[in-house]
Amino acid sequence: MNILNILLMAPQAGGQGGGNSYISFLFFGGMILVMWLFMIRPQTKKAKLQKQFIDNLKEGDKIVTIAGIHGKVKKMNDNNTVVVEVSPGTNFTIERSAISMEYTQTQQKAAETK
Repeated sequence: MNILNILLMAPQAGGQGGGNSYISFLFFGGMILVMWLFMIRPQTKKAKLQKQFIDNLKEGDKIVTIAGIHGKVKKMNDNNTVVVEVSPGTNFTIERSAISMEYTQTQQKAAETK
């Protein structure tokens, strides 16, 4: 049955309202399920992948920061910072969380195809 048919078959507000509360409860539950499937679940999955990516970084990896700066990991510090070499002799210290997973993976795929 279609949800619209179920809602149209619900008793009017002036009559006995026992069935209407079940329909409202199911509809509300369905809305929460849809929000979880399309909003919360993908965000937690993406955050988990980002954390794995940051944890698996090593010296010598080419990266892109969220600001768009390209460089190579020169040193991994214990205080959640990374020393990035952007050109010979020029180093930046950045937070690990400032490394963009998407742009870095795109850059690595482009380098593999060349």
